[in-house]
Amino acid sequence: MQPGANQERGVADQSLPYPSFLSRTRLPGVTVARVLVLVLMAFSLGLHLYHIGSIGDANSYYTAAVQSMLQSWRNFFFVAAEPGGSVTVDKPPLGFWIETAFAAVLGVSGLSTSLPNILAGVFAIPVLYAIVRRHAGEEAGLVAALVMTLTPVFVATNRNNTIDGMLVFCLLLAVWAFVKATESGRLRWLFLGAFLVGLGFNIKMLQAYLPLPAFYAFYFFGSRERWGRKLLHLALATVLLLVVSFAWAIAVDLTPPDQRPYIGSSGDNTAMSLIFGYNGLLRVFNRGMGDGAQAPQGTSAPRSPVAPGAFPPIQAEPRPDALGFSQPATDACAGQTEGATCSFRVVDRTVTGTCVRSPGADRLACMPQGEPAPIFQRGTPLAGMPPQASRGNVPFSNETGNPGIFRFFAAPLSKQMSWLLPFALVSLVLLPFSRRVRLPLEWGVHQALVLWGGWLITCLVFFSLVSGIFHAYYTIMLAPALGAVVGMGAAQFWDWTRRHSWTGILLIAAAVGTLAYQAFAFWQYSESLGVLAFSGLLLLVGSLLLIPARTRRVAVALILAAMLVAPAYWTGMTVSAGADQSLPSAYPGAQQFRPGLEGRADVARQPGANRADADLVAYLQENTQDVEYLVAVPSAQTGAPLVLATGRPVLYMGGFGGQDRVVTAEDLQEMVASGCLRYILYGGMGGQSDIAAWLQASCTVVPEFGASGGEGWGGPADRGTVLYQCGDETN
Repeated sequence: MQPGANQERGVADQSLPYPSFLSRTRLPGVTVARVLVLVLMAFSLGLHLYHIGSIGDANSYYTAAVQSMLQSWRNFFFVAAEPGGSVTVDKPPLGFWIETAFAAVLGVSGLSTSLPNILAGVFAIPVLYAIVRRHAGEEAGLVAALVMTLTPVFVATNRNNTIDGMLVFCLLLAVWAFVKATESGRLRWLFLGAFLVGLGFNIKMLQAYLPLPAFYAFYFFGSRERWGRKLLHLALATVLLLVVSFAWAIAVDLTPPDQRPYIGSSGDNTAMSLIFGYNGLLRVFNRGMGDGAQAPQGTSAPRSPVAPGAFPPIQAEPRPDALGFSQPATDACAGQTEGATCSFRVVDRTVTGTCVRSPGADRLACMPQGEPAPIFQRGTPLAGMPPQASRGNVPFSNETGNPGIFRFFAAPLSKQMSWLLPFALVSLVLLPFSRRVRLPLEWGVHQALVLWGGWLITCLVFFSLVSGIFHAYYTIMLAPALGAVVGMGAAQFWDWTRRHSWTGILLIAAAVGTLAYQAFAFWQYSESLGVLAFSGLLLLVGSLLLIPARTRRVAVALILAAMLVAPAYWTGMTVSAGADQSLPSAYPGAQQFRPGLEGRADVARQPGANRADADLVAYLQENTQDVEYLVAVPSAQTGAPLVLATGRPVLYMGGFGGQDRVVTAEDLQEMVASGCLRYILYGGMGGQSDIAAWLQASCTVVPEFGASGGEGWGGPADRGTVLYQCGDETN
């Protein structure tokens, strides 16, 4: 980078005090750094695509929604979860619109719907490099891009059709716009940044706002405009941000409810409640999880237990064993693979979830999934839920642990993105002292610290403290900021050791602390420490090379490489071990990984995978050619595989997890009378007494698909459910 290359409208020289060999031009417009970025992008693409067949249908809930959105413009706009348009996905539309566009060209599959996220991950590399380079130099930009590429949760999440990868890419584009606004002082760049964050809101709602304070602080303290003018500009940008963010939600809520699908997981059939409730406060605070099964807001139907006789007699809820699992929960996952869909009966309902292995357990058990109520009741786990899954009344703590300042450093969350976090925190402490701080911020590294350090710390604090619905793959949000801070720290140590030999001691201390944490993390997951022996060797050689002045740059590179061995290994194991189809996550470690099952490329076709039962599909197809709906089902978890198998409308009576009041017994009766619906699969609604009573009084059980124990007729997702025929068959 040449001095003064980034000066614009009075912005201070932000280059390092020495020219970088990476900026040397070999051909016109081609530098060493740009070639390395292209190599890194190719490497990242290979990582994302390796063993990609293991994802199968990816998250079948989202894949089925894409199948639905391709069938009509109405379904497309409202993000209908199934072709009949009964209920929407519990997320905003933009990410799924993009996935649908890819599926329209490539066909509906787990790969086609995941491809936008894969490409977002690959193209995030040059964007992050370019932004960090502007403030901290070529070396910092390359290291930042490399660290992000080797962050396990970054790759794991992008290899799935969850939409967080696209959100991160959109926010990186917003950062670029805020940087341009800060450098130039031009309002149009600030508006572009706000617009892009608003688009991010329409990918993952309020999650897009997490780094927004850092963006605003970066502009406010970095721009050379007058303070009052900057406040005015930020106020105008905020107005645009809110307009873009809420445009779709307002359009949906202004549409009469009878002319659109039910808004999934909203409770009262409004997009605003979805934003601030299920995807808002419920993600932060553990509210509404201790009251059992309750009627959603805006409905008057009672949520009492299922009417007597609606199902075969069920024994009282069994006592958990020494590990906290009940026998039905462990039976539900007998012979299955980790991550497979499962279900089991609890007193008066069917609990649906995912097969997981608790640390210290030698078997799988069924972990309830996607049902914040009534699964988590008054701090006591239901049968089938290991104690750590709801300790302290915290949902999904089997993925993310319990709230606290050490959440990112302890299992089960530490494997996702924390491998270089100690070095990043040390860098955040030391970098502000590199130069005197002046306001507005003049030095590029100080500006970048506000931006990337603010992003990193905000997300660390937020995710460390939340007690609501928090999945491990949300931590992809920290990957760009982590990479940027590590890159800036490495570049600064590169400069310090060049000028002051004693700073090498600080670098060695930071590296030793980071490697010690990595060894602790390996121990947490019962992983062999042999991999880290190579890290120790690199650290030793690098430390010795710090002594001669002429080899210090090489020494810093070796010490950095020592710290990158562990995340590189974990990322490699993540793509080799196969994918969790519903909840993307990093490699679980040797304790939970069994190469004979999870390591096979055809894991999606193993028994228990989230696929529809062939006999059920054949029966329904044969007997429903004259009706609109293939079947009505308790929830999307049961219905999504049927949508993917047939492409037919499947009525999700309870939305995603069975808790929505999408239809009543009267609605079902009208649909049957009009010839729209004939078959109803029931058993997981958690106590909608009106539907249970109507089915018992007006419909008949199809004998070959009646309730059963053991393996059940429809695979693990359908144990305890009953197929009813309602109305006369006319074909």
